[in-house]
Amino acid sequence: MNSTSKPPTWFWIVSIVALIWNAMGVMAYIAQVTMGAEEIAALPENEQALYESLPMWATSAFAIGVWGGALGSLFLLLRKTWATPVLVLSLIGVLVQMYHSFFVIDSIAVYGPGGVIMPIMVILIAIFLIWFSRGATTKGWLKYQP
Repeated sequence: MNSTSKPPTWFWIVSIVALIWNAMGVMAYIAQVTMGAEEIAALPENEQALYESLPMWATSAFAIGVWGGALGSLFLLLRKTWATPVLVLSLIGVLVQMYHSFFVIDSIAVYGPGGVIMPIMVILIAIFLIWFSRGATTKGWLKYQP
């Protein structure tokens, strides 16, 4: 069993911001999977094609990425070492989703070069959260409980 020490205030701030960030991802996921035919029809034609051809594996990767990120962030706030493996799973979901976006459907052709900024931010934040959780575990701020 790990000995635990009290995390500094900035640990709590980063963990809360991480949970808020990932909650926004969950909201984006829910908005996408609940989008009705009328809402899709209101999109430009090239975006409609993206939504209508979205395979289940890409949607599943999106779900794993956002729900894993939210759960991993919650584990940070609960000071559980489970944060790291859940955040790693989240990163895998994000990478699979981005593979689909950039290499399968070429979303840059639809959204332009500016459409790369948010996906890169998502990847970098997912990597940062894994690094952060590993560091918190090493410092004894997170504890293992089966």
